Amino acid sequence: MNAHAMPKTGDVSSSEGVAADELRQFIERIERLEEEKAGLQGDIKDVMAELKGRGFDVKAVRTILRLRKKDHAERQEEEAILDLYMQALGMHI
Repeated sequence: MNAHAMPKTGDVSSSEGVAADELRQFIERIERLEEEKAGLQGDIKDVMAELKGRGFDVKAVRTILRLRKKDHAERQEEEAILDLYMQALGMHI
């Protein structure tokens, strides 16, 4: 192995230093975002507790939130399949 293949201990080229700094910046950004996310999750939990305290069904609200993320056609398809399965099991009203 020649002397140029392996850097000496403590010898960091400028490109490696920049990459390390850039990586550190990404990691720190992610850490800040994770902290913000944890705070927002706490806020959502508080709103759900308030909702429940006012007599609303939290499970139903979570279902509505999940459904609102889908487009109309996707919701219709899901409802049609659910209806078909319920009919097959004799659960349809």
